[in-house]
Amino acid sequence: MSEQEYYVPEGTYWPIIGSIGVSTLFVGFANQMHGVEWGGSVMALGFAIMVFMMFGWFGQVVNESTNGIYNKQVDRSFRWGMSWFIFSEVMFFAAFFGALFYARQLSVPWLGGADNNIYTPDLWNAFSASWHQMAFMAPGSVTDTVLQSGTVMSFPTVPATGIETATPAMVVDPWGLPALNTALLLASGVTLTFAHHALRAGHRNQIVGWLVATIALGAAFLGFQIMEYGHAYHDGLKLTSGIYGSTFYMLTGFHGFHVTVGVIMLTVILYRVQKGHFNADNHFGFEGVAWYWHFVDVVWLGLFVFVYWL
Repeated sequence: MSEQEYYVPEGTYWPIIGSIGVSTLFVGFANQMHGVEWGGSVMALGFAIMVFMMFGWFGQVVNESTNGIYNKQVDRSFRWGMSWFIFSEVMFFAAFFGALFYARQLSVPWLGGADNNIYTPDLWNAFSASWHQMAFMAPGSVTDTVLQSGTVMSFPTVPATGIETATPAMVVDPWGLPALNTALLLASGVTLTFAHHALRAGHRNQIVGWLVATIALGAAFLGFQIMEYGHAYHDGLKLTSGIYGSTFYMLTGFHGFHVTVGVIMLTVILYRVQKGHFNADNHFGFEGVAWYWHFVDVVWLGLFVFVYWL
């Protein structure tokens, strides 16, 4: 194909199958959340359709690439598409970081009487505008007094975490598993960069070795995060543990999901490297996954600083 030609794919049924899969998945999920008996089965069916669609559609694109159908203009289109996808992911996490910032820097001080708020002292007697105190305001454990339905109800002044005067740092020590996971992800970014350099140099064995190391580091990260969740949940930090608990699990949980997707993508790239699908001049499939993985690394650094450390 010449550089002047623009490749337009033939019509395909994969987008329709994907739409059916997504719709089925969310219908099942919504009904599962409402306790409908068949919700789980429908959700599993939708997930199976999505997996089938991804194998089929991605396989078709890979075959078109290896058959030499794409030119540099199409390669640029892929790069723009991946760039916009990562931008959408940036906005996705920005929403949750924004919620964390709003709750911590604006809502908590306002509840303490800042910005001409004259009502909180009457609603919460001796309320302390402390982020650590707010971290464990779970249902049934609100500190001091709450005006609810016109009736003042008393609750324990110590958050119900099982640990007196607990703070988030006492439940999830930032310099324990989170720091270890930070080191693992940073190391995985380095090993993936080495794999990229090896690909451009045409050293196949080095590519495979560095990719295996990257996948192993990502899998270790997930294992330690599961362990961390177990400890945090046992010590009282749950999704229902106030605004800190909800933002903690939403941010770290979605990040863990992205790491899982990244490990799967790296595994597919490893398989394609062994099949000889890439060379020094044509390897955007590898680069796209590398962009995604480095994005996941950067997001984790933000999580470590603003969720665990500060």
